[in-house]
Amino acid sequence: MNDAKRNRNLIILMCVLVLVGSIGCLVEMRAANLQKAELQQGLVGKMTESSVTGGRARGGSFDRPSAPSAPSDFGRSRPIPRDYGRDYDYYSPRPSYPRGGRVIVPVPAPYPNYAPTPSYYGTDGGAGISLIFLLLVLGFFVLPIILNFIKLKSVSSPNGYSSGSELTNDVVTVSQIQVALLSQARALQGELEKIAARSDLDTQAELNQMLQETALTLLRYPEYWSYAKVNSKTLPSREQAAQFFEQLSIQERTKYKTETFVNIGGQVHRQSVTLPQEGDDYYIVVTLLVGTADDKPIVGIVHSVDELRAALQRLASISNDYLLIYELVWSPQDASDSLSSDQLLASYPDLMLIG
Repeated sequence: MNDAKRNRNLIILMCVLVLVGSIGCLVEMRAANLQKAELQQGLVGKMTESSVTGGRARGGSFDRPSAPSAPSDFGRSRPIPRDYGRDYDYYSPRPSYPRGGRVIVPVPAPYPNYAPTPSYYGTDGGAGISLIFLLLVLGFFVLPIILNFIKLKSVSSPNGYSSGSELTNDVVTVSQIQVALLSQARALQGELEKIAARSDLDTQAELNQMLQETALTLLRYPEYWSYAKVNSKTLPSREQAAQFFEQLSIQERTKYKTETFVNIGGQVHRQSVTLPQEGDDYYIVVTLLVGTADDKPIVGIVHSVDELRAALQRLASISNDYLLIYELVWSPQDASDSLSSDQLLASYPDLMLIG
């Protein structure tokens, strides 16, 4: 009887301990969730307290370039004068010969009593050997050209899109390069504004020059590169590329609150704001969005400073014919604004640390 009572008390004690432990775990998990929520609210609060400014400039489009206009007299038939007969060839200065019948052309003999010496072929196989040699020579030079032509016709891009002329088909590539620089690169903000303040961004030469200067300016600050992200995607149509480009643009523009500098197609707009300086612990994020006529991605994922340098150099080398559209976005734009480490991690979670 005493053993049964003792076992019952032991079971009750164990149940009480399990219950108390469960309640403790629940309380600890609740406290951890509250702490995490407070931390997230603190990050959001810091982001809303500091109105991060941004600037951007865009030029170009994914529209197919219009074909050159034909000459004014193209396709017009030229009148044939009535004074000439049917054998007159109006389009050729050479006289036309009468049609029908055989034309006998006399062949002068080199000297009197000339008689051609008959020649016989095929008795010794000389003509056959010459013909075989001629075919071998033609095959040696012509066959590689034919094979190369067939190979070019059958080659397709790595994404499965038909190749052909990259400048005339609908396959285009959208590339994004994003760089976060340390606070010591404060002079970069003013340089980017000067580059983006061009009066005419509709011409391909001017747009390409802005892209080159942006890439070269970033290449001058490699010691301040901290984080980076590169994305290059090939799309089968210009409509899909335009939609994808706009999605990337809107995604970057929603990461700051006020656009204090905008240049769209040469129309420059500036907005002044007053923001308190929050110290030297901040970053500058520069985003380059580029649409090109390439049929495959032009840059790859970066993990180091050397790979980011190679990607920027690749953008700087894009020719005028291949560049379709370019947009430059940077934040913060205002010199009195700042982007803290917490704001950088919260707004740009896809950035990778490079070294």
